[in-house]
Amino acid sequence: MTSGQQVDFQRARTTAQRAARRRAILAAAAELLGEMPVSDISLRELSRRVGLSKTNVVRYFETREAVFFALLNQALDEWLDELPDELPPAGRASPASVMDAWARSAARRPLLCELWSSLGTELERNISTEAVRGFKLAHHELQIRLAELVRERVPALTEPAARELVALSIVLTAGLWPFANPSPSVAEAVKDPALAHSRIDFADRLGRALTLTVTGLMNVSPHPDGASPAPAGSASRPAE
Repeated sequence: MTSGQQVDFQRARTTAQRAARRRAILAAAAELLGEMPVSDISLRELSRRVGLSKTNVVRYFETREAVFFALLNQALDEWLDELPDELPPAGRASPASVMDAWARSAARRPLLCELWSSLGTELERNISTEAVRGFKLAHHELQIRLAELVRERVPALTEPAARELVALSIVLTAGLWPFANPSPSVAEAVKDPALAHSRIDFADRLGRALTLTVTGLMNVSPHPDGASPAPAGSASRPAE
């Protein structure tokens, strides 16, 4: 194991030891994500990084996709703990400034954005129904927390509209993140002044998209189901 994931036991026998090993696996996955995209991280590579056999890793997570699902919910939970301090105080800012702060806060969390952008294309392909169900239920509760947090600062949003905003924000993040973080060859190509329109500043573009979305949601009726069709990784109905 790397120094940041070291545990002082050979076999996890107690609840605390199993929890420590689970944290070590997630920490190794986060470390690898700082070095390469999700698509390049195999269960074998993850096992090698954490210092366990593949058999031991799957005792805690059935597949590598399940590891990243758990890591996504952990990253979202941690962000929601920190986000209140990064948004304008309730009642003191315009919706546009709240959306801009939201976008800039998200941009400072590449792991979260990377995992959101990988959900539909990468992570929902090799995992059991029960594991997906557990992830989505937990993710749904986290989305509700985010909707409540935003609604405190944009009280013109109804509860269904706030949840729809959160659902759409995941789609926007997933769509923008890969284009804002292109491969080295694409990044080099768009240095051409003629391709300046192809360069994407993630925080600026996400803030603009969220502002347009929140403006629309404050002026139109909610989706018939109370929210937009759920994006990959969200609960099937973000607002009941």
